[in-house]
Amino acid sequence: MFGEILQKFAEKSPITVMVRGLLEHLLNPEKIDRWFDSIRQVQYTKEILFSSIVLLMLQVVCKIRPSVHSAYRHADIGASVVAVYDKLKGVETATSQGLVRQIASESETIIRNLKGTNRPLLPGYRVKFLDGNCIEATEHRLKVLRDTRAGALPGKSLVVFDPELGIALDVFSCEDGDAQERALLTAVAATIQPGDVWIADRNFCVLSFLFNLHRKSACFVMRQHWNTPYKPLTELKVVGRSATGRVSEQTVRLTSPEGETLIARRIVVQLEKPTRNGDRMVVILTNLSEEVADALTVSDLYRSRWKIETAFQKLEKHLHSEINTLGYPKAALFGFCLALVAFNLYAVVMAALRSAHRDCEINEEVSEYYIAQEIATTYTGMLIAVPECDWTVFTEASQTELSGILLNLARRVALAKFKKNKRGPKKASNLKTQFKGKTHVSTAKLLAAAASS
Repeated sequence: MFGEILQKFAEKSPITVMVRGLLEHLLNPEKIDRWFDSIRQVQYTKEILFSSIVLLMLQVVCKIRPSVHSAYRHADIGASVVAVYDKLKGVETATSQGLVRQIASESETIIRNLKGTNRPLLPGYRVKFLDGNCIEATEHRLKVLRDTRAGALPGKSLVVFDPELGIALDVFSCEDGDAQERALLTAVAATIQPGDVWIADRNFCVLSFLFNLHRKSACFVMRQHWNTPYKPLTELKVVGRSATGRVSEQTVRLTSPEGETLIARRIVVQLEKPTRNGDRMVVILTNLSEEVADALTVSDLYRSRWKIETAFQKLEKHLHSEINTLGYPKAALFGFCLALVAFNLYAVVMAALRSAHRDCEINEEVSEYYIAQEIATTYTGMLIAVPECDWTVFTEASQTELSGILLNLARRVALAKFKKNKRGPKKASNLKTQFKGKTHVSTAKLLAAAASS
């Protein structure tokens, strides 16, 4: 199936071959350029193909190259680096968002073909987590930023995450770094599907959004914002204890600004330990019926939303999701969207591992950090050694054939190389009073004194 050199990489580093194969199948230059021509609005191809920018930026996002300029030096682009940056700052936000959706859709098909989904959180429903991400302040490279000491925010995004598939389904971006996340909910509402269960924090507990969900036969599990009005219909009644505290429930009526009403459930969790913000109580609103999910199940559903925060942490730690040298909003948002694309490629790899090693708890035992490290250290050498023609097996494969190839590669992965190192409980930090006021101490003298005592 593979050429001689590619076969050696498949035996020694099958995960790197899987990622490169997915790139060849999902982000093949000809395929991506055709897609770009079908979706673009204003931007057009002049000197640099869109596919060239995508592949260049993916090297930065995946930490194969440390910067855009470094990736440019190693890329075969027949244009100046200034032209590359000009291309980046002009990538339309709609194009960046569309690329995430396109790759998410194809990734979903592959994951389902692999039968590598996670266990559903609520069988019979499609659970979606919604959360916001504000891109970190960029360097003051742009002329308009050089006279300010304030952090320069290039934009923010709302991300929709599917925990069953383990992928970022969708993204909604805004170039105004000062905009409220709620301002993007109108665009989010257009994607609601019957049978969805949307789980989100209190920032998204907006009556218009809740009623939109209910009208479209979708459900919500939202933490109640302090200013969300409601009318109690029953007394608050204790129904049991969850993993985090005592759970109470009552029936309430919500009323939209237009006068429409909705009967919902208000679930209160009295926490045994306060949150990191000091909250001792979490209040959840839901329109899920008691028959579908009791109060304890709803409490657990909301608690599971930490998975999207974990996803953002993975984007930050394992991928270069926020490139702070890209000051122009469109460029910065494009970089973040490509990090979501890379995240989804890794999710397909994890799905293949779950399918190939069903006796292992892949999510609990395999570290994406070590996977990312393996790819970063092997990828460039593999591209140099393997003839370009050898990758056509991935380009020309159907979705079903690709799933079979990925499964075959996943069975070769030595999981012990990527095993997570689980840390023990944190020790209380010592109060540092010794040598207080001194600017430095000699480590060698302290070690010698400790050895002689």
